[in-house]
Amino acid sequence: MDQINDVKKAAAQAPEWIAAAAAYQADALQRGILFADILRRRGNTYLDHIREGQPPVLVFKYEWVLDGRTLERPVNYAIVQIIDRRKPDVPDGAERLRNERRSALPKIPRRSFQRRPIVVIDPRAGHGPGIGGSKLDSQIGMALNQGHPVYFVMFFTDPVPGQTLADVQAAEVRFLEEVARRHPEADKPAVIGNCQAGWAAALIGADRPDVTGPLVFNGSPLSYWGGVEGANPMRYKGGLTGGVWLTSLWCDLGDGQFDGANLVAGFEDLNPANTLWTKQYNVWANVDTEAERFLNFEKWWGGFFKMNREEIHFIVESLFVGNELEQGYLKLQEGKAIHLKNFKDPIVVFASRGDNITPPQQALNWIVKVYGTVDEIKRSGQVIVYVVHESIGHLGIFVSGSVARREHREIIGTLEMLDYLRPGLYEMVIRDDAARPGSYNVEFAERGMADIQALDDGLTDEDAFRPVAAVSRFNDLVYRTFLSPWVRLSVNAWTAEAIRQLHPLRVQRYIFSDLNPVMAAAARLAPVVKANRRPADAANPFVAWERCFSEAVTVMLDCWREIRDTAQETTFRAVYDNVWMKTLFPETGRDSGREPAREVSKEEETIRRELWHQVMERGGFAEAVVRIILAVAGANKATDRRQYAVATKIIRVNDRLKDLTPDELKWLVKQQAAVLEKDPALALKTLATLLPGADDRIEALEIADSIASADLEMDAPEQKILAEIREVLGI
Repeated sequence: MDQINDVKKAAAQAPEWIAAAAAYQADALQRGILFADILRRRGNTYLDHIREGQPPVLVFKYEWVLDGRTLERPVNYAIVQIIDRRKPDVPDGAERLRNERRSALPKIPRRSFQRRPIVVIDPRAGHGPGIGGSKLDSQIGMALNQGHPVYFVMFFTDPVPGQTLADVQAAEVRFLEEVARRHPEADKPAVIGNCQAGWAAALIGADRPDVTGPLVFNGSPLSYWGGVEGANPMRYKGGLTGGVWLTSLWCDLGDGQFDGANLVAGFEDLNPANTLWTKQYNVWANVDTEAERFLNFEKWWGGFFKMNREEIHFIVESLFVGNELEQGYLKLQEGKAIHLKNFKDPIVVFASRGDNITPPQQALNWIVKVYGTVDEIKRSGQVIVYVVHESIGHLGIFVSGSVARREHREIIGTLEMLDYLRPGLYEMVIRDDAARPGSYNVEFAERGMADIQALDDGLTDEDAFRPVAAVSRFNDLVYRTFLSPWVRLSVNAWTAEAIRQLHPLRVQRYIFSDLNPVMAAAARLAPVVKANRRPADAANPFVAWERCFSEAVTVMLDCWREIRDTAQETTFRAVYDNVWMKTLFPETGRDSGREPAREVSKEEETIRRELWHQVMERGGFAEAVVRIILAVAGANKATDRRQYAVATKIIRVNDRLKDLTPDELKWLVKQQAAVLEKDPALALKTLATLLPGADDRIEALEIADSIASADLEMDAPEQKILAEIREVLGI
């Protein structure tokens, strides 16, 4: 009887299943037609972009400033100034929210209305320029919102014959000099470098610190061997392929030029699930809403740019394989090594745990390698700040609107504050402001080298990479000597272009474009389908099965990726991390150039202490107030932006402080920070000498109270410092 009831129940439900199947079938067919049309539009966009000369994918208007192709040593770079915003139709509510956020930004004191110019440099790593300003909520958009003059360094598809990285660096230095000339009343331009452009900016900052202000490295690798075992397979590729010889081969096949499509293919190979399935499925499953986002991204992703043989060979051999930058012996020019310890202005490093192209270790380990200790950072008078996102991927660092509205907005909004931090290592901590939705509270928390190393599994695993550089040079020498002449003999400009055009990443765009007459059907059917769209209900069981199938495909491809990555890592360790390889290729790396600590005699220490005591007693009201502000703000090992805002307001309105120029104030900050670092107790004790009058002491204490309460709470360390200041001043 129960079986008969089950049959009757199933029969009654059959029409529902049939209806669901019919609805899903119609929806899937419509999505298939619309998806085919989206791919067709992608192909057409690719072809149109090429015909236009592949200009940057900026959504902002700009005017030309300087074309690198006209310089004495010409390069395919140029710098433009962003002059306008191309505003799409924005709902009133959204526009009002933007204005509220803008008004919540800190007002930065300046001696004139010229704010520091900001120069954004995009990566030249296979793609074209523009990712730093491809939407309104971007790095460029955030800088414009805060009133900064914004400049953008762009580049062209084809390199100038013979150009080198030294030529590119010289051109970028010339660009920065031109920006500074246009803004004589402002501070030196801040430079934001994305990915590859981050280490390019580092080369400028370390070689010519006189032309740069604060430097921001977003997802930028400076420690190329860094990573975590089992998580960052990309760092093994150079060793597994035998080093730079493969780059030489690709350049020979390109008639002296390296095709950027090869770099893009390498990025796509990192995540086969996304490349082969997820990216396409997401568009197909959400075909009514995802088209524009997909097409805008693919316009940039499919813009393939070239490099000269000299450029890419230097990058692979000296940076990615040789790791020479963090070790202090990278030479762009003969006889002149570039050392990262030469930085003079604050550094901000933005990394993400979800970045599988530039993991936090590659972005941050150079700090440990170059400086060794935080005391050495302080001794160098350097301010280094890092920000680590918990999950965003590599591209999300540059293109995510939420990251732009949070991390990039706050990084740019606090650039002026960095000059007034005590030298040291900080983590930038961003918290939601409960009282102001869409706004954030920012503090700079003091950190140690152990905090950076906690992101890693140790630096000892990098020893296996040292023989790779020697093996790479040997393989490249063999290739250039015996094989390269024959390859060059068989390649000319026509065959090189044919090889480029037959690259799979280009072919997939040709096939799904109007060049293929079959795609005309999609072009004709898409408008009809849109006019008669019948999406399946989200509760449709077939839609649920579709999602389950997609998840199964993703899991399968992820499993394949993990097996592949584990096999590659195991192979790399077996080949390079063994006694035979270390015997054949003994220690090939050099240290980072850190000077060993010199022992100081007791007599010398006594003399130094006496000199410091004299420095501490030198000065007057200005020195005392700056020392008090630094002591109170850093009492809890963290400096809140609100404390900085209160301090700048005090300095602007105080009759004896308001005439200080920014340069004079920065010098006072560095001087008094060094005093506090040398002997905090004595630094506070000598305040009585700097403030002999009772009125001055009362005013200084009121300033101390204002700084301590700026973040709306006064914790125990701040109360302790205030008590010590009261006792010293006799109040």
